[in-house]
Amino acid sequence: MSRTITIEPVTRIEGHARISLQLADTGEVEDAKFHLTQFRGFEKFCEGRPYREMPALTARTCGICPVSHLLASNKACDDLLAVTIPPTAEKLRQIMNLGQIVQSHALSFFHLSSPDLLLGWEADPKTRNVFGVMQQEPELARDGIRLRQIGQTIIEILGGKKIHPTWVVPGGVSEALSEEKRDAIQAMLPDALEIAKRTYASFKSLLPKFKHEAESFGTMPTLFLSLVSETGQLEHTTGLLRVKDAKGRIIEDKVPPRDYKRLIGEAVEDFSYMKFPYYRPMGYPRGIYRVGPLARLNNADSCGTPYADVALAEFRTLQEDSGPITSSFHYHYARLVEIIFAIERMQRILKEPDILDHRVRAHARGNRYEGIGVSEAPRGTLMHHYKIDDHGLITWVDLIIATGHNNLAMNRSIKQVADTYVDGNKLNESMLNRVEAVIRCYDPCLSCASHAFGQMPLVIELTDPAGKVVDRLVRD
Repeated sequence: MSRTITIEPVTRIEGHARISLQLADTGEVEDAKFHLTQFRGFEKFCEGRPYREMPALTARTCGICPVSHLLASNKACDDLLAVTIPPTAEKLRQIMNLGQIVQSHALSFFHLSSPDLLLGWEADPKTRNVFGVMQQEPELARDGIRLRQIGQTIIEILGGKKIHPTWVVPGGVSEALSEEKRDAIQAMLPDALEIAKRTYASFKSLLPKFKHEAESFGTMPTLFLSLVSETGQLEHTTGLLRVKDAKGRIIEDKVPPRDYKRLIGEAVEDFSYMKFPYYRPMGYPRGIYRVGPLARLNNADSCGTPYADVALAEFRTLQEDSGPITSSFHYHYARLVEIIFAIERMQRILKEPDILDHRVRAHARGNRYEGIGVSEAPRGTLMHHYKIDDHGLITWVDLIIATGHNNLAMNRSIKQVADTYVDGNKLNESMLNRVEAVIRCYDPCLSCASHAFGQMPLVIELTDPAGKVVDRLVRD
């Protein structure tokens, strides 16, 4: 008799989700699905609001990566204004985004994923968490907390607060960087870089223990999508879109973000409130692609900073052939390389002679009816697309979230891991933990990723105080 295994909630991720594994009579896994169970409606309730409110409104999508939404939203507003922001403002936005990369990647690696890597898949779930890491590896735990603190403090110094800063505005930033604030950020970066290098070296020494996981955690061939700079280097704030295939061939390059619709289509399934973006020329669901640190490192020709370039060269030796790194397990590795890059890049930008320039904002009224903003969030490419009327009021919104881009890949990955590790006739904790762990590789942010496309299926249940369902309304 067939059975369904449900893992709910999926732990140590941001947001709420469950995984269902459909087993055949033999105990083998027939199907696996990743369900986003929460629904939000930013695209709809933003309609009718002035476009200048959009950065503050959409940043509330998330408490983990509000800076990413703040940047993408303001870039969409820049597009509505039809302005080019001052060069110094562009650099200051980059610093805040890089601070966000540091704090978010540190959260993912140290707080959410390191318990699996350090304590083991079979560890007691009661201790398989950051508190268990504090007991077993106190120095590493301190490093993780300190690194995240540095990233958050950089955001606070620039934006006035760690969460939901409003310093980035349409046309640039609201205030120039002072000499005092520059020096405060610079003073923290050497400590951050030492922590990042130490963690990177430690993680490399652990890798041989996870050879089997690296060979079975989402190794399917996919495309890779990310921004790169005009010269093909790693880029998170500006740049052009690039798509590579699983053999390393560049199939789309130097695509302006305004043309993203030519590349990306969106689909929905009835088992999740997360959209399923796909590479439009290949159709759905064949057009599967991945975004985020793994995709960015696969797509970039180089990082452009000294130590990160060394780490990138080592990253590319993880696979025997010369193609892209295909295992989603190596998102962890890519995250550590990006932390190093972010710190080195901030050090370089802060030394530039115009970084204290007071010309940091271009002023204009709405000059277009449609605006598109694209930036790289920690988890991948983030797209905000707005349309406005003659009064500057929002008439249509589409948000394509980093985690959403990876939806097809996450579903394929849990199927692969379940096929490899799950025996329906003899379940154990480590099997199911590995199924959760492959989702953690992607570091999904599900509160960000719950967005509507077309009419979403909806089930409303009315329960009495005892939990008994007394009424049920279904919309297909």
